[in-house]
Amino acid sequence: MKLSGVLAATLLLAGCGGRDIKSASSSPTAADWKRVVTPEDMDRLRNWRVAFVKALDEAKASGSSAKIAREGDLLVPDAGMQDVALVSGRYHCRVIKLGSTQSGVAAFTPYPAFDCLVNDEGEVASFAKIGGSQRPVGLIFDDGGFRKIFLGTMMFGDETRPLEYGRDAARDMAGAFQRIGEKRWRLILPYPRFESVMDVVELVPAT
Repeated sequence: MKLSGVLAATLLLAGCGGRDIKSASSSPTAADWKRVVTPEDMDRLRNWRVAFVKALDEAKASGSSAKIAREGDLLVPDAGMQDVALVSGRYHCRVIKLGSTQSGVAAFTPYPAFDCLVNDEGEVASFAKIGGSQRPVGLIFDDGGFRKIFLGTMMFGDETRPLEYGRDAARDMAGAFQRIGEKRWRLILPYPRFESVMDVVELVPAT
């Protein structure tokens, strides 16, 4: 399924800073993520918990146990709660990379917060990072009460349109949104393409 049209409109929305929020597509199709996901990303999603535990074990072995504990449920694999209830709006987001797939890369790496946007597109929702040299953008699909599936692509530099999901495996992103508290969510990205074993993105509503 081609998602480039919705992704492109989502990007344009994110680029305007979230003002004048409108639907990125008047009629998104095929809201079943299993009809969209690539086989490689399906394997990532199936093995998300294996990746999470492995990444945490590596981070703890590197001496980051106290930092992990301070994050609370954000870094507890089974902390996802019933009813994801992720609503449209602007969020403050931050990424923690866990585990390492490259020598010289730390097994626990937190990054500064950034703004991101969730928008209702009808049958699906969209997610985009606002600004920066690396910008995830994609769609959010329902998948039961405990998670929503994210499928998207990574944009770099001054690119103005995202690649179609499934066209370039090095750009594809797959993960799951989970609610972990009152007005607190996370996006888990198992086995991302670069550096880490698990990326965890915290989302809290912007005030």
